[in-house]
Formats: sequence, C-alpha cells, structure tokens
Amino acid sequence: MRLQSFRSPQTGRMASPVRVIVVGAGSRGENYSNYASIHPKRMKVVAVADPRTFACTKLQKQHNIEDKNIFKDWQSIAEREKFADAVLICTPDRLHKDPAVAFAKMGYHILLEKPMATTAEDCVAIVEACTQNGVMLSVGHVLRYDPLIHKIKELIDAGVVGDVIHIQHLEPVGFYHFAHSFVRGNWRNEAESSFSLLAKSCHDIDLIHHWAGARRCVKVSSFGSVSHFQKEKKPTGAGDRCFDCSVETRCPYSARKIYLDRVKRGHTGWPVSVICPNSVPDIESVTEALRSGPYGRCVYECDNDVCSNQVVNMEFEGGLTAAFSMVAFTEEICKRKTTIYGSMVGLHC
Repeated sequence: MRLQSFRSPQTGRMASPVRVIVVGAGSRGENYSNYASIHPKRMKVVAVADPRTFACTKLQKQHNIEDKNIFKDWQSIAEREKFADAVLICTPDRLHKDPAVAFAKMGYHILLEKPMATTAEDCVAIVEACTQNGVMLSVGHVLRYDPLIHKIKELIDAGVVGDVIHIQHLEPVGFYHFAHSFVRGNWRNEAESSFSLLAKSCHDIDLIHHWAGARRCVKVSSFGSVSHFQKEKKPTGAGDRCFDCSVETRCPYSARKIYLDRVKRGHTGWPVSVICPNSVPDIESVTEALRSGPYGRCVYECDNDVCSNQVVNMEFEGGLTAAFSMVAFTEEICKRKTTIYGSMVGLHC
C-alpha cells in the first residue's frame, strides 16, 4: 500500500482517517496519539497495548477505543487478523525489533519511535521485514520537520551557503532533564536501555547527516564520561533520598524542586507525569512516588552509567567535517545551537 492510497484521487484529501494502533502508551505514545485528537479526519486510534491499566484506560477514554481493542501486550494484537492501517511502536528502546518485524509481516505500516533499535543487527532486521512486505517505515526523527531545521536544509540545498565545509552542533540537555531521564530514570543504565548518545542525541546525529546530504560519513571519533553523578561527588551529610537529606534545599537536583514544587504550582505534565505511571499526579501521589520510587533517589546514589557529556567528530566524503557536543549541565533544556560554515556564508541558529 502506498501513501497515496489514503487520499481521494479526486480531491487529494484523506479519503478516511488512517487507523492506528498504539503499542506502548507511555509519554511518547500518548504524545503521538494526540495527533488524532487534533486532526480527527486524518488519524483515528483504534487500539492500544500497554501492560499498565492506567495508561491504557487514559488513551481509551481520550480516543473512545472499544474494550475489545485494549491489550496488555503487542503479541495479543499480532494474534488477531489485521484490523488497522498502521502501528505506532513506542515501546522501550530494546523492545523495538520484535513488534516492528511482526507487524511488518502482517502488512501494517510502522511509525517507530527513535532510536530504531539498539543494535545494527536489529535495525537491519526491521528494514528487511518492511522492505520484503512492502510497508512504510518511518522512524521518529521528528526534528527534521521543525520549521527552522527545514529552512536550514532548504538553504543548503539551494546553494546559498556555498559548499558546506563544517557543521558545529550542540545539544544542551539541561541539568534537571538529564537527572530525570538519565540518572534516575528509564535511560540511566546502558544494560537496561542504551547509551545516552543513542537514546537522547540520535536526533542530533540524524540532523548532521540530514544536512550533509548524500555524503557518507567515513571517519568518526568520540569520547565522553560519566561526570559528577557519582558516589564520590555526594555532598557531606546528604541522604540516600531527597526526602531524608539535610542538604536537599541547597541541591539543584532536589526531587522536591523538580517534581513536588511543580505539582504545587499546578503543573502535572512532563516530567511529573512520568513518575506516577499508575495514577494522576497530585501532591499525595507524587509525594509517595518520591518516598518509595526511583525518582526520589539521591542523584549520587543511583545505578546510572551513561555519559553525561560526550563529543563526536565526523568526517564525510568530500572533506566536510562535523563536531557535535552533548552536555548535561546546562540551564537551557534541549535548546540546540547550530553553526554551519559554508564557502560563501555561515548560518547560525
């Protein structure tokens, strides 16, 4: 099935909404499914799979999904005859390949959350399954569609900058974002997820390749480290949890500040929503989560092992070079900075 088959040949408009299944109803799965609420004539969520009842119920109410289409796992969906057009796969990073291959073989088009997979072998298997079964595969490198990113690509392709000589790109992850996701959270440990460059900055590596065009990367060097978030950096007198810590009020990584203070101000979106996976976040549920769950731990007492700062240097065919830096310790949250040096003019954004 080609993309045009969803459109009326007479008007060019969507003949009917694309019916999608959401596999993984976490933060990203919920965000992607919101497209159906904003554009109901373009997309309709018809099923959801997630082991957490609260997450499934939330999406079921939002999209009016039938009870028979609520599943605990993706395997239960695969046992049924095909009943939708596409699947949004938003499972944890290491659990991408199996559902992607299975649904491709069933003829479902696939939107796969980034990163595609955590090994090259799994990536190849996914692409082969989609190619052999004639289905579309799109990976969630959504920054390519940001208006500013798109304009940079337009200017490069139009030759405005001349020959692209060098690309400098920075991702300032943000101090509390990094503590939330990569010290206390789901992406803190490489064995359980993937390394931070892949989990967080695959967007940025993709953008550099996007701007480089058809030129293949021929050389790479990279180094980084786990900086600061280590036991030996723990302040004197600090406790194992923020609720039992004598220096918590002076700590920028205080869980009270990052989560509980936000709830008190009425903010219940990210990152607060993540720490209460089985209930609506409020003062009581967030307090309990911080007292007993992973997000209330001292950042110097976690089992994190992913880099908190890393640099990547790349050389492409034709001599184009690129330098990328990812750093955790910034006030700004993911406000990327790019400079492209061309033979005629430079771009700064």
